Amino acid sequence: MLKTVRRAFQIEDIRKRILYTFAMLIVVRLGSQLPAPGVDPTFIQEFFKNQTGDAFNFFEAFTGGSFTNMSIFALSITPYITSSIIMQLLTIAIPKLEEMQKEGEDGRKKIAAITRYVTVGLALIESTAMAVGFGRQNLLEEYNFVNCAILVCTWTAGSAFLMWIGERITEKGVGNGISIVLLINILSRVPDDFVTLYAQFISGKSLAQKGLAAAVILLVLLVVIVFVVILQSGERKIAVQYSKKVQGRKTYGGQSTHIPLRVNTAGVIPVIFASSLMQTPIVIAQFLGKGNGTGIGSQILAGMNSNNWCDPEHPVYSVGLLVYIVLTVFFAYFYTSITFNPLEIANNMKKNGGFIPGIRPGKPTVEYLQKILNYIIFVGACGLIIVQVIPYFFNGVFGANVSFGGTSLIIIVGVVLDTIKKIESQMLVRNYTGFLNNKGSGMKNSFLGY
Repeated sequence: MLKTVRRAFQIEDIRKRILYTFAMLIVVRLGSQLPAPGVDPTFIQEFFKNQTGDAFNFFEAFTGGSFTNMSIFALSITPYITSSIIMQLLTIAIPKLEEMQKEGEDGRKKIAAITRYVTVGLALIESTAMAVGFGRQNLLEEYNFVNCAILVCTWTAGSAFLMWIGERITEKGVGNGISIVLLINILSRVPDDFVTLYAQFISGKSLAQKGLAAAVILLVLLVVIVFVVILQSGERKIAVQYSKKVQGRKTYGGQSTHIPLRVNTAGVIPVIFASSLMQTPIVIAQFLGKGNGTGIGSQILAGMNSNNWCDPEHPVYSVGLLVYIVLTVFFAYFYTSITFNPLEIANNMKKNGGFIPGIRPGKPTVEYLQKILNYIIFVGACGLIIVQVIPYFFNGVFGANVSFGGTSLIIIVGVVLDTIKKIESQMLVRNYTGFLNNKGSGMKNSFLGY
């Protein structure tokens, strides 16, 4: 990886793209520290300190501290992520959107434009709910229409501006703009988390205890990262053979290829869906000042709070972890079913004269692909669950409460690996271009010399 980065900086065009990306990320982090007008950060920080749940840690990691600081980027790119997921689901449900997706580049541009409008709409709704909720909690300097309107406009504009930055990074930077913005937000919280771990397990201990605690923390982190790398890069290759076709004097087909099925087919989407579904009721209850009592409703909210999972003193709350695992598996199957269609793959193979060796074309191919896909989804979901449960285990048993967890690690590793691949592909394209240009120049000189 370091070799790829070093070689990338030696190429002027790629170096400019990398520096442009860094400049945009600096803007993101500066905006995350600018407080929104009409908000007293001390009021907000005191409010978050008094919350017992970890629902806000979920937003803290994804927004890079912008949410708890109530900066102009308080919403970060979460409205864009939500709108993208909604559009993917609607593409399956609405035939018109499905047709747009099949139109190629023009169709994707239309869907991207609709996604932007949905993002602004969601940001407007979320910022309005935040302004009213904080105002009712007396967390604003003045709770009136003008102040709330300014906050709504500021937070909505901030989210739209981050979306614009992500698109510019995709166009003029190294690519994966939105993912890189999310990545830098997550990484910005890592130093604070390590400070928390140091104060909790290392500070004030003897030298031997410090060494052992540091070694255990680094070992657990390394094991999880290696496991995530294997999970993200693992794939099942299904061999496909194409029959030969003779048209005139030319022969087409006859080559062997494969269908790559990633082990983690759905990516981090199942984890985000399950986490959001579990934490949203807690967020709403805390905004309304509820959920801290002893009633049945408060007990259910406590079970949904991941801070209480794997706690030896309250094992009954770990039922929430079982619900979370079931939701993760469900969303893994659900999301993969709407993004990968074995029937469509089988039909395309049949039209092009392709077949899986040992499997007849048509329905047997569909059943075979579905069987393999179900197996892969289950393995990938189990991998996601392992990555998620490890931080919850250490949090419950040892009290290691940090903002980054399995979701954050999956995003970090996935975005870094994908970005490195994109840089390598850009370098490869440039080498091909340079080779063709040099070859063309040499031919031109030879012709002129002749």
